[in-house]
Amino acid sequence: MDYDLDDDPARIQHEVVWAWLSTEAYWGRWRTRSDVETQIGNAWRVVGAYDRTTGEQVAFARAVSDGVGFAYLADVFVLDAHRGHGLSKRLLQLMIEDGPGRDLRWTLFTGDAHGLYRQFGFAEPDRTAMVRPAFAHRTGE
Repeated sequence: MDYDLDDDPARIQHEVVWAWLSTEAYWGRWRTRSDVETQIGNAWRVVGAYDRTTGEQVAFARAVSDGVGFAYLADVFVLDAHRGHGLSKRLLQLMIEDGPGRDLRWTLFTGDAHGLYRQFGFAEPDRTAMVRPAFAHRTGE
Protein backbone atom coordinates (compact mmCIF):
# COMPACT_ATOMS: atom_id res chain seq x y z
CA MET A 1 0.00 0.00 0.00
CA ASP A 2 1.07 3.55 -0.62
CA TYR A 3 0.41 6.43 1.75
CA ASP A 4 0.59 10.21 1.89
CA LEU A 5 1.49 11.89 5.18
CA ASP A 6 0.38 15.42 5.79
CA ASP A 7 0.25 18.00 8.58
CA ASP A 8 -2.64 19.97 7.09
CA PRO A 9 -5.33 20.28 9.81
CA ALA A 10 -8.02 20.74 7.13
CA ARG A 11 -7.30 17.25 5.82
CA ILE A 12 -7.99 15.49 9.14
CA GLN A 13 -11.03 13.24 8.84
CA HIS A 14 -12.64 13.89 12.21
CA GLU A 15 -15.02 10.94 11.92
CA VAL A 16 -12.09 8.51 11.51
CA VAL A 17 -10.26 10.02 14.47
CA TRP A 18 -13.38 9.99 16.65
CA ALA A 19 -14.27 6.41 15.68
CA TRP A 20 -10.86 5.11 16.70
CA LEU A 21 -10.33 7.20 19.82
CA SER A 22 -13.81 6.48 21.18
CA THR A 23 -13.57 2.71 20.76
CA GLU A 24 -9.91 1.67 20.68
CA ALA A 25 -7.87 4.18 22.71
CA TYR A 26 -7.28 2.72 26.17
CA TRP A 27 -6.07 6.14 27.30
CA GLY A 28 -8.98 8.39 26.49
CA ARG A 29 -12.33 6.74 25.86
CA TRP A 30 -13.80 8.97 28.59
CA ARG A 31 -13.74 11.91 26.15
CA THR A 32 -16.87 13.06 24.38
CA ARG A 33 -17.00 13.80 20.66
CA SER A 34 -17.00 17.49 21.56
CA ASP A 35 -13.85 16.99 23.69
CA VAL A 36 -12.03 15.32 20.81
CA GLU A 37 -13.13 18.04 18.39
CA THR A 38 -11.82 20.68 20.80
CA GLN A 39 -8.52 18.85 21.19
CA ILE A 40 -8.05 18.59 17.44
CA GLY A 41 -9.05 22.22 16.94
CA ASN A 42 -6.71 23.48 19.65
CA ALA A 43 -3.78 21.26 18.71
CA TRP A 44 -0.48 22.93 17.97
CA ARG A 45 0.05 20.37 15.24
CA VAL A 46 -1.76 17.37 13.77
CA VAL A 47 -0.41 14.77 11.37
CA GLY A 48 -2.38 12.25 9.37
CA ALA A 49 -1.57 9.38 7.04
CA TYR A 50 -3.87 8.71 4.09
CA ASP A 51 -4.29 5.73 1.78
CA ARG A 52 -3.34 7.06 -1.67
CA THR A 53 -5.89 4.86 -3.42
CA THR A 54 -8.96 5.62 -1.31
CA GLY A 55 -8.03 8.90 0.36
CA GLU A 56 -9.07 7.37 3.68
CA GLN A 57 -7.24 8.57 6.76
CA VAL A 58 -5.49 5.58 8.33
CA ALA A 59 -3.26 7.13 11.02
CA PHE A 60 -3.18 10.18 13.28
CA ALA A 61 -1.12 12.05 15.85
CA ARG A 62 -1.57 15.40 17.54
CA ALA A 63 0.68 17.62 19.60
CA VAL A 64 0.18 20.44 22.08
CA SER A 65 3.01 22.92 22.51
CA ASP A 66 4.05 26.41 23.52
CA GLY A 67 6.10 26.43 20.29
CA VAL A 68 9.25 27.41 22.14
CA GLY A 69 10.41 24.83 24.66
CA PHE A 70 7.84 22.11 25.25
CA ALA A 71 5.62 19.73 23.27
CA TYR A 72 3.25 16.95 24.29
CA LEU A 73 2.55 14.09 21.88
CA ALA A 74 -0.92 12.55 22.08
CA ASP A 75 -3.47 10.30 20.40
CA VAL A 76 -1.06 8.44 18.12
CA PHE A 77 -2.70 5.58 16.24
CA VAL A 78 -2.61 3.53 13.05
CA LEU A 79 -5.73 1.63 11.99
CA ASP A 80 -5.24 -2.14 12.37
CA ALA A 81 -5.56 -2.90 8.66
CA HIS A 82 -2.67 -0.51 7.90
CA ARG A 83 -0.17 -1.61 10.52
CA GLY A 84 3.08 -3.20 9.46
CA HIS A 85 3.87 -0.62 6.77
CA GLY A 86 6.09 1.65 8.88
CA LEU A 87 3.39 4.29 9.26
CA SER A 88 3.96 4.91 12.97
CA LYS A 89 7.62 5.71 12.31
CA ARG A 90 6.76 7.94 9.37
CA LEU A 91 4.06 9.69 11.43
CA LEU A 92 6.49 10.43 14.26
CA GLN A 93 9.25 11.43 11.84
CA LEU A 94 6.98 14.07 10.32
CA MET A 95 5.57 15.19 13.67
CA ILE A 96 8.83 15.43 15.60
CA GLU A 97 11.99 15.31 13.51
CA ASP A 98 10.76 17.04 10.35
CA GLY A 99 8.46 19.53 12.06
CA PRO A 100 8.95 22.89 13.74
CA GLY A 101 9.35 21.24 17.16
CA ARG A 102 12.46 19.20 16.46
CA ASP A 103 14.47 20.83 19.26
CA LEU A 104 11.67 21.02 21.84
CA ARG A 105 11.44 18.92 25.00
CA TRP A 106 8.80 16.35 24.08
CA THR A 107 6.73 14.27 26.46
CA LEU A 108 3.99 11.66 26.17
CA PHE A 109 2.09 9.18 28.29
CA THR A 110 1.80 5.65 26.93
CA GLY A 111 1.38 2.12 28.16
CA ASP A 112 2.76 0.54 25.01
CA ALA A 113 5.05 1.02 21.99
CA HIS A 114 7.96 2.12 24.16
CA GLY A 115 10.44 0.73 21.62
CA LEU A 116 8.94 2.91 18.89
CA TYR A 117 9.10 6.08 21.00
CA ARG A 118 12.67 5.37 22.15
CA GLN A 119 13.71 5.56 18.48
CA PHE A 120 12.67 9.22 18.62
CA GLY A 121 14.56 10.03 21.82
CA PHE A 122 11.85 9.38 24.41
CA ALA A 123 12.99 7.88 27.72
CA GLU A 124 11.61 7.40 31.21
CA PRO A 125 11.40 10.68 33.14
CA ASP A 126 14.37 11.89 35.09
CA ARG A 127 14.36 13.55 38.51
CA THR A 128 13.21 16.85 36.99
CA ALA A 129 9.81 15.48 35.96
CA MET A 130 6.66 15.44 38.06
CA VAL A 131 3.14 14.55 36.99
CA ARG A 132 -0.17 15.55 38.47
CA PRO A 133 -2.66 12.73 37.85
CA ALA A 134 -5.69 13.50 35.73
CA PHE A 135 -8.88 14.50 37.49
CA ALA A 136 -7.25 14.49 40.92
CA HIS A 137 -9.19 17.65 41.76
CA ARG A 138 -12.48 16.03 40.76
CA THR A 139 -12.11 12.73 42.58
CA GLY A 140 -10.59 14.09 45.77
CA GLU A 141 -7.62 11.71 45.52
